[in-house]
Amino acid sequence: MLQIQTSLFDRLGGEVAVRNLVDKFYDRVLGDPQLAFFFEHAPMEKLRDMQFEFFVVALDGPIAYSGRPIQHVHHGMGITRKHLSRFLGHLLQTIGDVHPNEQDVYDVISRINMYADQITDTTGYSE
Repeated sequence: MLQIQTSLFDRLGGEVAVRNLVDKFYDRVLGDPQLAFFFEHAPMEKLRDMQFEFFVVALDGPIAYSGRPIQHVHHGMGITRKHLSRFLGHLLQTIGDVHPNEQDVYDVISRINMYADQITDTTGYSE
């Protein structure tokens, strides 16, 4: 019997679900005093749209990412591995809340982790 592989994007619920995930995720991140300052002057509507596109691409969805390269967007912001870990912790919690399939949650995190070196300032002290 032929088994059809469903994309992670579809397993999470598609466009509406991923957009909802991004919104709930940023509500958590903006409520975290150790991360909120990164977004004080950010155009949040645009950021949410870019993050939605990024997630769709990372999850094998049908929408292209139209933003600047990840490493250019985050360059010089002083994002450490500790910051990224907190950020991903919020993502993990949010995905678990909206889509409690443990394997899918870990699959999402592993996809996003592939971009860690492009997001963090790996040239400086990381604490």
